[in-house]
Amino acid sequence: MEISKFRDFFLAELQELFSAEQQLCSMLLRMAGAASHPELKRALIHHRAETETQAVRLETILLKHGADPDAHVDQAMRTLIAETMKMLAMLTSDNLRDAGLIASAQRIEHYEIAAYGTAAALAGQLNLRDEQKMLHLSLEEEKRADALLTRLAKRKVNPDALAA
Repeated sequence: MEISKFRDFFLAELQELFSAEQQLCSMLLRMAGAASHPELKRALIHHRAETETQAVRLETILLKHGADPDAHVDQAMRTLIAETMKMLAMLTSDNLRDAGLIASAQRIEHYEIAAYGTAAALAGQLNLRDEQKMLHLSLEEEKRADALLTRLAKRKVNPDALAA
């Protein structure tokens, strides 16, 4: 693949990721509002702030390279959000809903981890070291959010849901 097409592929990946982050920002507020466990609520609100920062990083990279951040709509994130909304409508007990929120949030986190890992690798191939560092920073934030959700699920939320 010639370099200009590879660069275009890289930028298209970032546009998809920017769309995903924008969609997720509003959804994280909904998820936090639906959460009953205080630590889960705090984690979701904290991750929303990180998500806003990640979107700014992506927009900065895209604009630096002359790409329109709003050129694509990420359909995978749209579907993950729709599935989360269906789950919220089905689970009426607070404890079970919190467990479902973590399950949905982790599906989203894993999608983002894959996307940021890919984008950082592409930036490395293009020798865009500053961009690669920014993407890697977001990747590490996503991994930490996923690890926190796992700890919350194992130690508190899932045992509470099982006992309810």
